[in-house]
Amino acid sequence: MGRAFEYRRAAKEKRWDKMSKIFPKLSKAIQVAAKAGGPDPETNSALRSAIQNAKAQNMPKDNVERAIKRASGKDAVDLTEVLYEGKGPHGVLIVIECATDNTTRTIANVKSYFNKAGGSLVPTGSLEYMFNRKAVFEFDKTEEMDLEELELECIDAGLEEIELMEDTVFATADYKSFGQLSNKLDDLKIEVKKSGLQRIPTTPVEFDEEKLVDIEKMLDKIEDDEDIQNVYTNIA
Repeated sequence: MGRAFEYRRAAKEKRWDKMSKIFPKLSKAIQVAAKAGGPDPETNSALRSAIQNAKAQNMPKDNVERAIKRASGKDAVDLTEVLYEGKGPHGVLIVIECATDNTTRTIANVKSYFNKAGGSLVPTGSLEYMFNRKAVFEFDKTEEMDLEELELECIDAGLEEIELMEDTVFATADYKSFGQLSNKLDDLKIEVKKSGLQRIPTTPVEFDEEKLVDIEKMLDKIEDDEDIQNVYTNIA
């Protein structure tokens, strides 16, 4: 995954830690997953991932259960997943994943973030070739864990790369192998802390510190929007 992924991880965690609307975002992710694949995390890997990520952010169990029930209950909100792409300050490429009950509101807000930062949206699909979609799993490295053996065990489940950063293991696969690798890690009794689909830039770009300040300022505003679930850039 390299420096680009490490940067995104650190930057994203820094922003998510300070966002006041994190629980509603996590709740939406759970609702979308439950509605698409059913309310049982044992048979719905996307829901299992959403619950893992909620737990990693200390979301109360009651909130998780309410979100699952809300996906199929009488008061269920019809959430639509929407993708927006654009160019931000200094030409940075940005892909935004949303879950919204009002696409008119969401697109208006997204356009305003780009316009105020001197950027603009581009037609959806324009940046697709600039990013690879990957399934990424994060878990702790235990004393008894042999990474070479683990890699061999998981290759048939779609594993492409395994990387150790300090005491944390990152396992990466093609996005189509998300469910298969998730089930394999479960079979191996590995407790995944976080998981999900990431968009990894094919050609990361270096920006100097002054430009990064402008870019981060825009990203902070974007990620504070409750409709926005994930934001990806081509920052190296």
